[in-house]
Amino acid sequence: MEAFAEEFLNWAVMAKAAPLIWRGFGTTLLLCAIVIPLGLAGGLVVALLGTAASPLVRWPVAAFVDVFRAVPPLVLLIFVYAGLPFAGVRLSPITSVAMAFLLNTSSYYGEIIRAGLESVGRGQREAARSTGLTPMQTMGSVVLPQALRNVLPDLLSNTVEAVKLTSIASVVALPELLYSADMARSLTYNASPLVFAGALYLVLLWPLIRLISRFEHRLQA
Repeated sequence: MEAFAEEFLNWAVMAKAAPLIWRGFGTTLLLCAIVIPLGLAGGLVVALLGTAASPLVRWPVAAFVDVFRAVPPLVLLIFVYAGLPFAGVRLSPITSVAMAFLLNTSSYYGEIIRAGLESVGRGQREAARSTGLTPMQTMGSVVLPQALRNVLPDLLSNTVEAVKLTSIASVVALPELLYSADMARSLTYNASPLVFAGALYLVLLWPLIRLISRFEHRLQA
């Protein structure tokens, strides 16, 4: 037990690695602040185009969703960061992560929001139009709020996955939480920094997970 605590719960090592890990945690929060809003905005565009009347609009959007849901995000990130330079396009690590995650998360968010839009009855739209609202006002004031409420647990679940996905940014040497913890591990020859990083992920994600459960129970009720 002492050997386990020395290797995984060494408070002295954690204290020594704390400055490096806290900087990595800050980078992870910055990535979340970039990736999640971009993914939601991209997903909204994908959902609106995916419900368009013209099949010439719907089919390319469906192809986009299928492709970027099928391609593993790690492969997509490596392609953007290491593949595009062969075409003369060189992006910084944080821009590469933002672009790769935008393509990946917007496809998932788009499908969730599209399902929400389709869950709102046609009568809601007709009632809104009968009051004199334009199609855009109907979508923004009547349909979209109901759609988002209907799929809120799924949106939050996908957001949790997006936060966890930021850990793969370590493969492009972006000093986020996992990368920083692994650097601290290699310097201290001890696994305690990785446990510290895992605890920070838990603190970051636990409130969201509890919020998801609360919304799911409320919807079931």
